[in-house]
Amino acid sequence: MKEVKDHVDALFKNIPKSEQRELIKQEIMENLEEKVYDLMAEGKSEEDAINKTIVDFGDIDEIEKELGAMKPVKKNLTKIDFGFSLWGSGLIIALVVFINFYYTPQTIWFVYPTFAILWWPLSMLYRWLRLK
Repeated sequence: MKEVKDHVDALFKNIPKSEQRELIKQEIMENLEEKVYDLMAEGKSEEDAINKTIVDFGDIDEIEKELGAMKPVKKNLTKIDFGFSLWGSGLIIALVVFINFYYTPQTIWFVYPTFAILWWPLSMLYRWLRLK
């Protein structure tokens, strides 16, 4: 009956441990083992009885809802994305300003790429405020 136990353990892996969880799990195990023995008494082999029992049982969606299965929580990283875009664009603008004043100090052209670079943090700010 190790297969039945492994199957039930796999079904209950996302449900937080509690006394109620263990009671339900034990009850399901007993019911499934009883069904396996009944099928074997009807003439099925042990392997066939176990497979049929597992297939007939299905899933435990209702039990998961009752016991509060843990669902992965997505972190909101938009604030970090905005900060990264601010620092990144600041460094890129500083590089453009350096190149402008080092190679062509008589012509001020760094302003034009600065406008283009500033769209990155502006889009991240919009995303952060929208998801806030």
